[in-house]
Parts: sequence; C-alpha cells; structure tokens
Amino acid sequence: MGYRIRPEADFTDEFRSAAKEQLMYAITVLEERPEGAHEAIHAFRKNMKRLRSLYRLVSREAPDFQKQENARLKAAAGSLSAIRDAAAIVGTGRYLQENARSTEETEALGRIVSVLEARRDWMAEAESGLEQRLLDTAGTLRDAIAALDNVIFDKSRRKNARMLAKGWRRTASRAKQALDACHEDAAAEDFHELRKRTYDYRLYHALLRDLWPSAMKTKRDFAKDLVERLGHINDLSVLSGLVESEPQLFTRNDDLAHLLDAIIFRQQEDRREALLSAETLYGDDPDDEAQRLELLWVSVGN
Repeated sequence: MGYRIRPEADFTDEFRSAAKEQLMYAITVLEERPEGAHEAIHAFRKNMKRLRSLYRLVSREAPDFQKQENARLKAAAGSLSAIRDAAAIVGTGRYLQENARSTEETEALGRIVSVLEARRDWMAEAESGLEQRLLDTAGTLRDAIAALDNVIFDKSRRKNARMLAKGWRRTASRAKQALDACHEDAAAEDFHELRKRTYDYRLYHALLRDLWPSAMKTKRDFAKDLVERLGHINDLSVLSGLVESEPQLFTRNDDLAHLLDAIIFRQQEDRREALLSAETLYGDDPDDEAQRLELLWVSVGN
C-alpha cells in the first residue's frame, strides 16, 4: 500500500497499516542487511523518521501513544547514531568535492574524503557488539508493531478530518516560525528546525496524497528538494564541528584550509537558496491549507 492513508477507508486500519509497513521494512533491512551495515542503518533511520512524523500528525488525538512510541523510536535510532553520523560526514565531504570550484580544491577535498572514510571504517570496526545491537533494535521494532494494537481512532470521517487538519496546521505553522527565525541572525539550529518541520510537511503530502494527487506531488517534490538542501546545511555544520573536536585527523594544513573555505562558501550558498525555496513552499496560510485539507477529506471520502 505504501506510506499513505486513504480517506475512504477506516482510519485506524490505514494508520496501523502505514506504520506497520515502515516497521516491517526496517526490521528486514536490520536483520538481512543486503547492502551492508552502513546502508541498513541509513534505511532504518529513514523509516524511523517517517514513523515519528506519522505519529506526530495524530499526537493530539492519541497523546499517550505518540509520547510512548516517539520515545521508543528515538531511543532505537539513537543507539545506532554514532556509526550513521560517521557515514553521513563522509557523504558531506563528497558533496563538497562534487561542488569544488577548482582542480586544486577538488584534489584537496578528495584527500579529506579519504580521511573521513578511514575514520568511518575505524569507528565501525571499533564498535563492539554491533551485530547484536542491530538484532536488538529489530526486536524493539517488533514491540512497536505490537503497540499498534493499542491505538484506536474514531470512525467518524469528520472527526478524523478535523484531527488531520489540526496536525497539518500545527506543522505548517511551526515551519513558518522556523523560517522566520532563519531570517534573523540564524544559527545552525534554526535551519535544522526548519528542516525537521519541512520533513514532516513533505511526508504529510505523501501520506495524504489521495486527496489531491497532482497538487500533493508538486509540493512534495518541492519540499523534498528543500529538505535535501537544508540537510546539507546541517551536515556542513557537523563537519565543521568535527574539525574543531578532532583536529588531529587533518594533518595537511593546505587541505584543511581548502576544507574550511569550501564549508563557508557552500553554507552561504545553501542558506541563500534554501530561504528562497522555503518562502515559495510556505507561501500559503496554514489555516487556509488546513481548512482545504479538512474539506477534501470529507468530500473525497464520501
């Protein structure tokens, strides 16, 4: 069925099905790891983000369930975060190399990527009990599947429409607040908050796409591009922090100078382009969007 909730079907069944599919996929990749541990952890963390977004959408209707499961999923993702973060930093180095502005910078960043890859591999080898931790995490996700039996929603389509509209309005409003903060003397945390809310916003367009398929896809694709750009901004901040916390990794001063210059340049460019995109994405009033969604849910479902 995919990550979606159909307005004409029973909401409880749709919610459970969407959540269970994400959990089952995450369990499969953690246990089988067809592309290795790094990719398995990456895929698993994406599934956890989808689930936590789904649960936030219904948080006011099922607050105890959302609080319990959000804590469970956050802890599960956190237990594997160190290795995933090391792999993500490698990706950030490659991103800088792909966008290098000169041959000299490309070569320097290529050597930086090799350093970051060695660090990632060393951390993976030094990580004790990774195999068991992956299996334990899969067991935690089976508990999360069982917990879905405890969440039940009203069968009234109108009540569910109001619930979804409130969740949508809250997400869009928080995104616009985050965007406003990014126009001030913004810190990396402000852009990271905008990214998290845009991630939710994008996933809600996927989840409820049956309401208005063409319009939902257009905004979803636009939001996906913005999430990616905002992700680069966050990853560049993480890489900058690594330079400060582990300076011994970077033994060639010229390469380090190229790295720092590339980080500053790309941060400035990505921030500028992200703000322009976000202004377009969040041009509609959250109240108007929520009201439109509520009307569509009732009309499409009938």
